[in-house]
Amino acid sequence: MPQEKQLTTGQNFLFGGLSGCLATVIIQPTDFLKTRMQLLGEGQGKGSSNFVQVATSIAKNEGISTFYKGLSAALFRQVTYTTTRLGVFNTLMDFLSNKNNKSQPNFATKLGCGMIAGGIGAIVGTPADLSLIRMTSGRYNYSNIFDALYKISKNEGILNLWRGCSPTVIRAIVLNAAQLGVYAQAKQSLLSSQLIANDGLLLHISASLIAGYVCTVVSIPVDLAKTRLQSMQKSSNSIQYTGSIDVITKTIKHEGLFSLWKGFWPYFFRLGPQTIFTFLFLEQFKNHFGH
Repeated sequence: MPQEKQLTTGQNFLFGGLSGCLATVIIQPTDFLKTRMQLLGEGQGKGSSNFVQVATSIAKNEGISTFYKGLSAALFRQVTYTTTRLGVFNTLMDFLSNKNNKSQPNFATKLGCGMIAGGIGAIVGTPADLSLIRMTSGRYNYSNIFDALYKISKNEGILNLWRGCSPTVIRAIVLNAAQLGVYAQAKQSLLSSQLIANDGLLLHISASLIAGYVCTVVSIPVDLAKTRLQSMQKSSNSIQYTGSIDVITKTIKHEGLFSLWKGFWPYFFRLGPQTIFTFLFLEQFKNHFGH
């Protein structure tokens, strides 16, 4: 198998973030829908699980442009979170590949690199993630990402920008181990098994779909806990949570076990295409600027 082109450390961070931003512009409506569905029926029952009905209702009552509410926060999240996670992951992978004399790191090492990259990226990106959740929840009146960051800092304290940081980090560790580790392993396995002959578009899409599905299954319960913690209004009569375990426990009690996977399809339709587009853009940058 031919040696992949590599980017410099600076390029890994730059093109990682840029790839995430380009993918976000495409998939923002499904991310918005996923967040709204995870907040439906909170503490009151299962609520609607039909994403078509929910999407139709939002379009009818709030307008089509509502699906792009929070785009500034979503892009800022990519600038912080995705720039960091992809930059760290690809830098680690390049370093380990060089160290091993062109041999690919094993699957466990890829998962470990994904976990490290995800954890670091989540810490950096939590303020933007918190702002995004609030802007798409419909419970707050922020005009843009900077307005959200300012008002949260002013009214709740600057440390509250990292509310939900723990589940965000846990989610990122789980998601990135699956997404980045599985994507890298799927590419290698598909090529070595000769199921796909060339390192091209078909390989990148196939590996992205595999990684996206695995990510959705393993990470959505943690994502739901993060979403509900970050959208919680302490001054309101809405249900209150003390942490991720409390969210999961109360969700199972009031809404049933499978409600932990509420918003599964919009989450997958967001994560699958985002994974595909992110890696497609990144692979193109690697092909054009790598060495």
